[in-house]
Amino acid sequence: MFRLTSLISGLSGGLLAASMSLAQTNLTAETAALVSVPGNTMIGLAEATAAAEVANIQVATGQTLTNSVKNVAEGSTDIASAPFILTFLLSRGAGPYSAVGAEDGTRLADNLSVLYTYRLGVTALSAFESRNFGGWDAIKGATIFNGPPRGAALTRARGVIKIATGLDDGVGYTGIQVNWGQAVKTMTDGSADAHAIPANFPDGRLAQAAASGDMVVFSLPKDVYESDAAQNFIKAPGSVGVVFPKKGLLGPNINIVSEDEFFRGIGEIGGELVNKSMDEETAYQLTKAFLSSLDTVMARTPFMSNVWLGETDPSKTGLCSAVPIQYHPGAIRAWEEAGHTIPDCAKP
Repeated sequence: MFRLTSLISGLSGGLLAASMSLAQTNLTAETAALVSVPGNTMIGLAEATAAAEVANIQVATGQTLTNSVKNVAEGSTDIASAPFILTFLLSRGAGPYSAVGAEDGTRLADNLSVLYTYRLGVTALSAFESRNFGGWDAIKGATIFNGPPRGAALTRARGVIKIATGLDDGVGYTGIQVNWGQAVKTMTDGSADAHAIPANFPDGRLAQAAASGDMVVFSLPKDVYESDAAQNFIKAPGSVGVVFPKKGLLGPNINIVSEDEFFRGIGEIGGELVNKSMDEETAYQLTKAFLSSLDTVMARTPFMSNVWLGETDPSKTGLCSAVPIQYHPGAIRAWEEAGHTIPDCAKP
């Protein structure tokens, strides 16, 4: 099994190689930044399949997942991490896939299957305590770092802010966007009053930023979270609502502001996608290796034990909804062999 730390030092162009001389299959994969949930799951998959001599997965990190989904659907990449909202948008030829068109988008989305799922970040509004930022009510007229220049995180941040405040980016507030590699710098350099970006529990970016000063994270107000607008958003493809006890949720130097003892937010569900044309045995072996290594994957970083790995309940997988994907038959075999129940609505 390779060691991630030794690979980082040789990282070039975001490419990681999980290699094993006896690995039987060469596959390509695309994922997000190493510090993210998808980055950790994909590297965990690469480690697990290499150790099991199932596959040698070449993983490109720091990718724009909007493009990665399309690459898998077209067959130019074998595996991609993806927020499930992207599969829905592709199926409609909408949003970042508007140039693809509805007809081709539907055809491409129909090529996709999933091996396993997880919860990505929950959109959280944060600021340094020294800013004396007033929370969601203070967004009007403020400058808000709300994600990368394009993609699911930016769309979700804008949507959550709209629900909470009624304001639009560029009208009610000024949104600034940078690539994830510049996120912590943007959070700490004073260019934004506050930040509305995905967070995990605990969260790596917030922890790095908090080294520069105490921070505060604002829960969605309970009445906003329970409103029709928020609940409809939560029911949208790839979305999920979370309510967690706030005590100890984000670690030292980060205070959660809420009217009670809970943090409320809206997050997203995603997973590792493959093309339906992947042969069943390969999909089975990939999923089997990953499920066999869940304890190792969840131990990679503190937040990985809290992202719903190993779940098949549709309320936590995002499947059996308007998301136009289901499990790959090979993945179903691995899940069921491991003692999990896959609902019929998540089977092709």
